[in-house]
Formats: sequence, C-alpha cells, structure tokens
Amino acid sequence: MRRALGSLLAAVLAAVGVVFGTVGTAHAAGHTPVVFVHGYTGSASNWVTAEAVFQAAGYSSNELYAFNYDSYGDNRTNAASLASYVQQVRQRTGAAKVDIVNHSMGGLVSLWYVKQLGGGQYVRHLASLAGANHGTTAALACEIYVTCQQMTPGSSFITTLSSGDETPGDTKYATWYSPCDGIINPYTSTMLSGATNNYVACENHLTYLTDTVVLSAVRAFLAT
Repeated sequence: MRRALGSLLAAVLAAVGVVFGTVGTAHAAGHTPVVFVHGYTGSASNWVTAEAVFQAAGYSSNELYAFNYDSYGDNRTNAASLASYVQQVRQRTGAAKVDIVNHSMGGLVSLWYVKQLGGGQYVRHLASLAGANHGTTAALACEIYVTCQQMTPGSSFITTLSSGDETPGDTKYATWYSPCDGIINPYTSTMLSGATNNYVACENHLTYLTDTVVLSAVRAFLAT
C-alpha cells in the first residue's frame, strides 16, 4: 500500500512539475508581453482594436495587458504605478522584459518609468503613438490638473525627461507622429532623439487607436 501511494504521489508531483514548467516557459515560445498605456482621460478600453490586431498576428490574451492610471494625478505617481504593474506582468508571465505601447500622455508616464525609475532594464521595446513626449500647448486648456501642468512644453517635468539621452539603454524606441494630429502641438513633439520616428501623412490624434495599418506597423516593430 505504501509503495502504491508513493508511486501515486510521485506521479502527481511529476505532473505538477510539468504544468509549472509549461507555465514558466510559455512566454519563451510566444511573444514578449505587451503593456499598453493610454493617454489623458483614456482607459484600458482604448486598446481593444490594438489587442485584436495583435491577437490576429498570433499573440495570446495572456501576452496583452492594458494599464489604467489616474489622468488627473501626478504623472510621477502614475509612472510608479506602471512600474508595479510591469512587475506584476513579469511575475505572471515569467518574462524578463515587456514591450510598452503608449498613446498621448501615456508617453510621459512610460518615459518617466524608463528614464527616472530604472524601468529600462525591464523594457525591450517602447512604441509611442502621438506621444506628448516634449509636451503640447493643448495642455494649457486643462492646466488646473497637475498632469496637464506637467504636459505643458517647458515644464520642469518635460525638462527633466528631455535632458540627457532621450532613448537610453538597450530598449528599442519608435514613435509615430502626424501633422494632422490636432492635439499634440507642435506635432513634432512626439519625436525622440535616437528613436525610429515614423511620419504618418495624416492621422487624427484618436484614430491612432483604431488605425489597423499603424497598429500593424507597431506590432512589426515589436518583432524586431
């Protein structure tokens, strides 16, 4: 009886080991997890089309994560929350690094995390869609909120982000920007020195989130 129970226990433990082994290495055979970071007044639901584009290309739902944050709170706090979120994604997937795709003010949250909080070591690619990376004068319309104050060109927040190397570390950076943006002013604010900066002939600020051509280009960039 003891021998039978011992054999059964060994079989169960072996099965558990196989299961955990599969979970721990699943990402290695798939894709680097993607963390989407929305813009001002946005939410995780902004990325529904992007997630569909990525899934159509073979990504699983367990490789796609949309981060939510407070659009009206301090972006330094939002970046710290992003740091915690990335850590959770890494623990859940077993991945050493993630890819970040951001939109609008999400560019500031992402860059603060990468440059000021040491997040670069955990980020393989960073793709910025219409990112307010050097600020936008449109933020003057909502400057009662600290995030808009930080998003204003020349703010101390922007000055800190723009100082030194704009694309540090081994992270690969790319941006997408357009003269038809309408919100990022000047529209060239999105561009980062050292990044692959992609000019889009005419793209509205919000339609980046639903343009499958642009989103497919972002997906292709993450595959490099």
